[in-house]
Amino acid sequence: MSVLAFYARNSQEVLGLVWQHVSLVAISTGAAILIGVPLGIALTRRPAWRGPVLGLANVFQTVPSLALLGFLIPLPFLGGIGARTAIVALVLYALLPIVRNTYTGIAGVDPAVREAGRGMGMTDGQLLRLVELPLSLGVILAGVRVATVVGVGTATIAAAIGAGGLGVYIFRGVATVDNTLILAGALPAALMAIAADGLLGLAERRLAWRRT
Repeated sequence: MSVLAFYARNSQEVLGLVWQHVSLVAISTGAAILIGVPLGIALTRRPAWRGPVLGLANVFQTVPSLALLGFLIPLPFLGGIGARTAIVALVLYALLPIVRNTYTGIAGVDPAVREAGRGMGMTDGQLLRLVELPLSLGVILAGVRVATVVGVGTATIAAAIGAGGLGVYIFRGVATVDNTLILAGALPAALMAIAADGLLGLAERRLAWRRT
């Protein structure tokens, strides 16, 4: 049976799994932005924190996804079987590019621009809101773009702990040695990653064009 025939016969289930996959990625990336952007800003104000924070985020990136899920499952409040643990794992994977790009973008603002803002009487908060964040938004968005694409791929592992998503077909196909099932899960995930990368890349280019 071809992949298209499989989709035609199981359209409702496919749509449900796609929705679960999108939800996992959207919630985790949104949470990572809410945590990572303020943390990246804090690193520009507290340079001594940069090494430990980025080092810890790098550690999370190096832990294999299945191992990270295994570590999280026994934890109270954060762990367990289901979507919550998968979202926590995806947030941890998404933090590094968002924190690093936020720090890099703000730290890369021309010091002369900062001095001009201070010369106009801007407070630190006004300087951040009106000067630093607008100028660094393209770099921050590039980090969000990387985090989103990585999240789409990594979210397929969520099926291993009952969190749903397109990984359900991949794991089912591996267990039954069925290439059609594997492709049924892998193809939409790949298309989703390409679409997210394209849309966020377009937004990034538009921001770069407006700054020129």
